[in-house]
Amino acid sequence: MRHSNILPVQKLIRSAAVFKRFMGASSSHKMNPPVKVPSKEKATAALIFLHGLGDTGHGWAEMFREFSLKNIRCVCPHAPLKPVTLNGGMVMPSWFDIKGLSPMSPEDEQGVKDSSKELQQLIAKEIADGIPAERIVIGGFSQGGAIALYTAFAADVKIGGVLALSTWLPLNKYFTNQSNARYNTDVPILQCHGLADPLVSHRWGETTHEIIKTFSPAAQFKSYSNLGHSSSPQEMQDVKAYLEEVLKDS
Repeated sequence: MRHSNILPVQKLIRSAAVFKRFMGASSSHKMNPPVKVPSKEKATAALIFLHGLGDTGHGWAEMFREFSLKNIRCVCPHAPLKPVTLNGGMVMPSWFDIKGLSPMSPEDEQGVKDSSKELQQLIAKEIADGIPAERIVIGGFSQGGAIALYTAFAADVKIGGVLALSTWLPLNKYFTNQSNARYNTDVPILQCHGLADPLVSHRWGETTHEIIKTFSPAAQFKSYSNLGHSSSPQEMQDVKAYLEEVLKDS
């Protein structure tokens, strides 16, 4: 599938024209409007899903369109264009700067917090449009999933669940400090990760889950054999089942 993240530099160069077509090149701070996938019937719930590094919301929107969800509309925003240290400072769609592929690498704290604020604004927009907060799931793949996890636990914004694919919990020392407030600790969380992921290692995903479980007992972690930094049909079946269960009409 096409959702591999943290792309090699040669692939990024080859894909630059695609990024420009989707994103434009005028600003590194302003996001284009998100792609929206309507539900089959009247929307009573929403999924806000953030793509990974170097991608746009279009690919994931097509995936969710294939789900043909009855009452769940999907919102897939585009990250702003930013230079990414890991890829030699190349400018590409990115929610925050990535400086390394190790849990010990320096983190772009301000970038994470800025993108979290963008996600909170999208949540507020769904609520203003009539979707109850408890019927909004936030999620993402890789870098996008990191923003979803951080926002769920660090922001005092009610949501209904979290979908985290091939990702990690950024700024995790904040959450392991017992004196810090943590939010949405009672919502269902589905975290999925490939056992063959060469970029965000499966062990890193497991460690993230272990941290989350200390304050969020409703979290689930699913592993997928022979899956790298991408998605698979089985994982997508699990994602669809999760969404339909968490956001089913009462």
